[in-house]
Amino acid sequence: MSEQARKVKGSDLLVAALENEGVDRIFGVPGEENLDLVESLRNSRIELVLTRHEQAAAFMAATHGRLTGKPGVCLSTLGPGALNLSTGAAYAHLGAMPMILITGQKAIMSSRQARFQIVDVVATMKPLTKLARQIVSASSIPTVVRDAFRAAMEERPGPVHLELPEDVAGEEVASVPVIPVHPIEIPVAHRAALDRAAEMILAAKRPLVMMGAATSRPRSTHGIATFVRRTGMPFFTTQMGKGTVPGGTNLYMGTAALSERDYVHDAIDAADLIVAIGHDPVEKPPFIMGPSGPKVIHVSYTPASVEQVYFPDAEVVGDVGPSLELLADRVEGKLPQAAALLPLREGILNHIADRATEARWPPTPQRIVHDIRQVMPENGIVALDNGMYKIWFARNYRTRVANTLLLDNALATMGAGLPSAMMAAMLYPDRRVLAVAGDGGFMMNSQEMETAVRLKLNLVVLVLEDNAYGMIRWKQAVDHFADFGMTFGNPDFSLYAKAYGAKGHRIESIDSFVPTLDAAFKEGGVHLISIPIDYSENVRVLVDELRARDR
Repeated sequence: MSEQARKVKGSDLLVAALENEGVDRIFGVPGEENLDLVESLRNSRIELVLTRHEQAAAFMAATHGRLTGKPGVCLSTLGPGALNLSTGAAYAHLGAMPMILITGQKAIMSSRQARFQIVDVVATMKPLTKLARQIVSASSIPTVVRDAFRAAMEERPGPVHLELPEDVAGEEVASVPVIPVHPIEIPVAHRAALDRAAEMILAAKRPLVMMGAATSRPRSTHGIATFVRRTGMPFFTTQMGKGTVPGGTNLYMGTAALSERDYVHDAIDAADLIVAIGHDPVEKPPFIMGPSGPKVIHVSYTPASVEQVYFPDAEVVGDVGPSLELLADRVEGKLPQAAALLPLREGILNHIADRATEARWPPTPQRIVHDIRQVMPENGIVALDNGMYKIWFARNYRTRVANTLLLDNALATMGAGLPSAMMAAMLYPDRRVLAVAGDGGFMMNSQEMETAVRLKLNLVVLVLEDNAYGMIRWKQAVDHFADFGMTFGNPDFSLYAKAYGAKGHRIESIDSFVPTLDAAFKEGGVHLISIPIDYSENVRVLVDELRARDR
């Protein structure tokens, strides 16, 4: 074989390295600077999923990481395309979702187009990622890719950015072997830390467990559920920790959708010890620590980040599942006070369910959440965009399987709901997947309806219409500002869906909602269902009712 025959392009090395990592899809919008990479992908096992905006590609890649624990990969060109990935990078960075962002760049060995379209993307991405680097040599690509995937998956997981200049992508070099992938094992917690935590739990009279964002890692859920069962301590969840303990324990006390004063805080405020498993301070605080509050044990993969509202008294740092099993070994059968807070459970859950079946029109958020729960099986996935309804889903939507309510309580960006649901539908084609978005958030990435139809996904999109940026309008009213600058008009969403080749439905009565939703899932394909929503309950429940509890 001649020397020339043994040469390969840098883009071929990159694709071979991605295949070595198990990548089967790349999401994105290519540009001129990616053409060598696109050609290499054409001759590979990797599917290029063309999206209609780079932001959606990044949300899809991040959600792949969230649901599988393995990095999703997205692609863009230089400059404007790369900058469109930045919100998705921040979404993954704050949400601890492993992903790889690959962007193009002009040639670095010459500058035939001067500074046209050139932005320092690596510098831009550094504060939004765990690692950002430019690839300057084709021969280094297998090493760089292996290191990128390792960094993305190590605790705390997150995004990694690689910039591939077009001349490096097209450079022909002697073939370089890929680097074998090895498992990433996390040490268990130190014996002394486990002993200290066990001593605090044994001394507690009213213990309570909290499930935070990191409990939703795919590797975590078994050990966490076993810990709850073995100790018998009641638990509550943060918004992003929902579903990490299966149903049937009768120990669930609620979800902290607010930071204080909600009904679940009756248990939180009465506790003398909170075992905070997987808490991540990027979430809006589920409770606010103070000098007279309960003791807190931080159990997570990484040490606690001490904040004004969170400063734990002890830490158990290590692989969460195995560490909790060791902690349960120390306390199981020795906790006569484990269930001390359980008498509060019925009252808390009954308050949350108040008016959930009220038949008013337009429907309340409670009724919409209640009806969706009737249609979704336990393993069905609801992917939320960001808006006022997110608080209601966090409070009222009961989950029994991890990662079946995908909400973002970290960056809390609008526009992520539809792409996240699309990713879930691609990964789990046999499960019911529902995207829920307000009319404001949906229109930020609504063009991806075309992508969903082209990919022949089974997906239902629910658009809640209030003709406003409702959460900010609510805050405007709560803070006694004038109602100004938050309202807009909408298209006919049923016709809008049909224009993309999807099925469109508009709900005209609450009695038709469940049948329409169920029929859409049974038919398959892409459906959009729009329904008006009455947000007057925001003030009644989340302001007036909760304020009255302080009196």
